[in-house]
Amino acid sequence: MNLVVVSNRLPVALARDAEGRTVVEPGSGGLVTALQPVLRDRGGRWIGWTGAAREDAPDAAQHLRAASRRFGYELVPIELSAEERELYYHGFSNEVIWPLFHDLLSQCRFEPRYWTAYEAVNRRFAEVTAAQTGPDDFIWVHDYHLYLVAQHLRALGVRSKIALFQHIPFPPLDMFLKLPWRFQILNAMLDFDLLGFQTPRDRRNFLQCVRLVLRDAEVRGKGAVVNLETRGRTLRVGSFPISIDTGDFERRFSEPDVLEKKQKIRDDAGGRRIVLGVDRLDYTKGLPHKLNAFRNLLERRPEWRHKVTLIQIVVPSREEIPGYQEQKESLDQLVGQINGEFTREGWVPIHYIYRSLEGPRLPAYYTAADVALVTPLKDGMNLVSKEYCASRVDEQGVLVLSEFAGAAAQLQKGALLVNPFDVEGVADALHAALQMRPSEQRRRMRRLRRAVKGADIHGWVDDVLRAAAGHSLADFPLRPDYIPESPRPESPRPESPNPEEAPAAAVP
Repeated sequence: MNLVVVSNRLPVALARDAEGRTVVEPGSGGLVTALQPVLRDRGGRWIGWTGAAREDAPDAAQHLRAASRRFGYELVPIELSAEERELYYHGFSNEVIWPLFHDLLSQCRFEPRYWTAYEAVNRRFAEVTAAQTGPDDFIWVHDYHLYLVAQHLRALGVRSKIALFQHIPFPPLDMFLKLPWRFQILNAMLDFDLLGFQTPRDRRNFLQCVRLVLRDAEVRGKGAVVNLETRGRTLRVGSFPISIDTGDFERRFSEPDVLEKKQKIRDDAGGRRIVLGVDRLDYTKGLPHKLNAFRNLLERRPEWRHKVTLIQIVVPSREEIPGYQEQKESLDQLVGQINGEFTREGWVPIHYIYRSLEGPRLPAYYTAADVALVTPLKDGMNLVSKEYCASRVDEQGVLVLSEFAGAAAQLQKGALLVNPFDVEGVADALHAALQMRPSEQRRRMRRLRRAVKGADIHGWVDDVLRAAAGHSLADFPLRPDYIPESPRPESPRPESPNPEEAPAAAVP
């Protein structure tokens, strides 16, 4: 039995070095963090797009064969032309599903040619997957780019167990009904054996859509996983909140390079309190709302001027898409306006960092910050909030978290929950966080850390495997040449997604 992972992107990316040669670079994000160790130790395959157009990387398969030997599992590329990349990825995935499922209808473009390309690319994913799998393999498909894969696999005669995990939110019925291809997508999703969602709310939304749109379904059972009987077959539908490798973040707390970087951040702050934001550049992250909330704090609570600094890290994302470049320009202007309004000698209120952070930098920022401000307008999960809590071995720090992040369901008892659209409410929560007593911080952070440690990334993988096929990780034998002490391939942080989706380690 092999584990076969199918996702829009491979856990590596093809790039050009200074001399113009094609090189394979390790990827990052929550999905890579979760599944790369499993495949590395037990073997298997990861099927996905390289991120480059066929015309730009004609020798992709050759480079990935060499990388497969280094990583310990097989990397199987899906080729997309430049036109398919534009229509399937930039078009249907990012201009239809992504905004609609994040309740941002105004950002949607329902172009019929997007759907045509989406169908064709999903069919190609299925054809490659069918050729690469045996009847006993477990096929684990990831996210909204590939809703149609199971349907095409069944048409090709594949009878293996197939699961889909959705990393982004699933919308409520009134929003889903706006999708012109709602019947096609719902019907295709029912060909999976397991559908996994981040939260019970996402699962409820999906089940309601099936009952009221298809009108031929019955739900049986209670708990995190239920049976859905429809069209003469039964599939399982569950909520499985994705998490992080908590042990990895705890270990980094006391590493010398992290401690050194943390001290430099504190020294640069000059004794001021530090509020930290870490977000991928995306309109769902609510960055303008967050910056305006910080401005509101300085306006209404002048006692915090000169005493607090917001360090806002923005991870570049989808820079080739015009709308994202416009977001960056708007964000640059807003930061400039706020700094221009409040900056005084020796103090700049917002330190704005636009780049990915690797190595010890991100854990150092987590452990140096007095407050983590995580306020997406809507998020499937948001792993930054979990990374911050896992990093705080000292049991200090305060998490201010959007109630519209999937993580809020697990972290609500220790975080200060806010509505990111309520600028004054977020400012008031910041004020409360900045003046919170150490004893109260400790009480809350202990709750947060228990919640994060009680459901880490390894448990997530195991839960999905058990629900989908009645198997655990132990049923996927270690590779004959497995060496426990062998170093892991570097996975720089950050993102989720997604996958695109996601956090610093995975900035969904």
